[in-house]
Amino acid sequence: MKKYLITGLLIWIPLVITLWVLKLVVDTLDQTLLLLPYTLRTENWIGFHVPGMGVLLTLLIVILTGAVTANFVGQRLVHWWHEILHRIPVVRSIYSSVKQVSDTLFSSSGEAFRKALLVQWPREGMWTIAFLTGAPSGDVARHLQGDHVSVYVPTTPNPTGGYFVIVPRKDVIELEMSVDTALTYVISMGVAVPNGNGRRK
Repeated sequence: MKKYLITGLLIWIPLVITLWVLKLVVDTLDQTLLLLPYTLRTENWIGFHVPGMGVLLTLLIVILTGAVTANFVGQRLVHWWHEILHRIPVVRSIYSSVKQVSDTLFSSSGEAFRKALLVQWPREGMWTIAFLTGAPSGDVARHLQGDHVSVYVPTTPNPTGGYFVIVPRKDVIELEMSVDTALTYVISMGVAVPNGNGRRK
């Protein structure tokens, strides 16, 4: 009975968690339907809400936004919009920070989160997985001696929380595993062990 119970749990737990995460994402994106007039909502068309319409609507809005802002006129409108937001005191600091991070993460030429690293954390002799986010510059770099890198040390099992640290480049070991594999390794708390080819065993 114990063997069958464990086997059943190993089948159902990943499936249930996956479905729960997908439902959370779909329900969150479905909230964008609140932006539509009531006459355009599925409740008015067929009498009930259709799950997933928020996902399709979000994708449609993102694609249309990208298409509109790809030309000269759209870029001028985006620039004008940025100028307005940068003139609002509180919004300016939040918006500029978020935009800088998003531009760095989604830039094809950037190196943020492109490499998995092995660093000593939280003290010497203890090792953990980290991700390269860049290199210190400006006033920070002037106070550092030698070559340093900026890294993000994620927490486990929730990698969205973590620590930003600056460490000497000589103390960082660059791993051959992909970022996806390293992230899986972190989320699984070391259970999903990657092999030498960057794939899980």
